Amino acid sequence: MEEIVTTGIRQRLQDPASAKFGTMLAGERTLSGRREIVVCGHVIVKKSSGGYGTDAPFAARIYPDAGSTFDLVAIGNESPNTSLIGDACRAAGLAIQDSKPKADL
Repeated sequence: MEEIVTTGIRQRLQDPASAKFGTMLAGERTLSGRREIVVCGHVIVKKSSGGYGTDAPFAARIYPDAGSTFDLVAIGNESPNTSLIGDACRAAGLAIQDSKPKADL
């Protein structure tokens, strides 16, 4: 599941190879008869200046009954992303927190 999420997010980044992921939390639920796994976490990517940017939260969904289809809910610290991310994570019972990526910067 982690590979599905990291691959799905990297595909949407300007510099996918630079992405460093922090801790991810996942919760499963059924919504309107459809199983989904909500994944919340943080990612840091390089800025165009070459240095690393800030810790950006994200929320994504995976649909196991549909071939593990990936859907990025939102990424980033700007509004309305923060509201979308918070709502998706809370609805799945996940508490998204500030998190440092696994790799040292």
